[in-house]
Amino acid sequence: MSRRRIREYRSKVCVVTGAASGIGRSTAIRLAREGARLVLTDRDADGLASAEQSCRDAGAPVLAGEALDITDHDAVLGFGERVIAAHGAPDAVFHVAGNSAWGRPDLLEHRVWRSMVEVNLMGTVHVVEAFVPAMMTAGKPSALALVSSAAGLLGLPWHAAYSAAKFGIRGIAEVLRFDLAPYDIGVHLVCPGGVNTPLVETIEIAGVDRSMPEVARTVDQFRRHAVTPDEAAEKMLEGVRKGRYIVYTSPDVRLGFAAQRLAPPLYNLAMTLLNRRITKVGQGILP
Repeated sequence: MSRRRIREYRSKVCVVTGAASGIGRSTAIRLAREGARLVLTDRDADGLASAEQSCRDAGAPVLAGEALDITDHDAVLGFGERVIAAHGAPDAVFHVAGNSAWGRPDLLEHRVWRSMVEVNLMGTVHVVEAFVPAMMTAGKPSALALVSSAAGLLGLPWHAAYSAAKFGIRGIAEVLRFDLAPYDIGVHLVCPGGVNTPLVETIEIAGVDRSMPEVARTVDQFRRHAVTPDEAAEKMLEGVRKGRYIVYTSPDVRLGFAAQRLAPPLYNLAMTLLNRRITKVGQGILP
């Protein structure tokens, strides 16, 4: 593992992707309050402008803010080149940007599988390409935090397309934490469980009419269980400070992953029961 690590964010150049809303926005604002120098991006230009202003209101300089789509390889590399030319290699990259879609395997369209991989997995690759080489050359303690998901650790029902990408992020982080350790770059795999972000209202579930009462009840149950974006952001920032490789935002994900590794029969039972529950709910809302 890396010999040195970031222990505080004051005056550090911190890149945050997905900064317009949810965990990304909360991360940016929390970093602003801690005195970081911020580089922000998101594809939502209006939301990004709002986040930038909130960070400035908190007293932090926003060195760069650019609306872009992380699936656009050239755009991400160009953004990285401009940031590095103007401000040097970042001290920390918090790659939060992503999307989500769920569905029963027979109802998942090919475009959904492709979108999950292009946005979540290839978007991560683009960010790594844009910033990590310069961070290696800089030779200073730094951090790369990649947001995966509970679905990057566990076999959650109806998450096959989403997990394809999120397990991929886990694979990238698992290799990079050893590859980058000699360069004092700490790699952190952030695995949120339920987080009550605006994505909850827009997430696509294959074959499901979100206006149905059954869906509304399920969403309400999710919200009661989920943590807030602020709570998730604080867990991530604290995990990086403490040098943790896997960063959990809620104890249920930690417990599930421990069961998978240490008590496989218990994990298998839990996943089977969860699958049955989701399938039972789905019987009332799916074809």
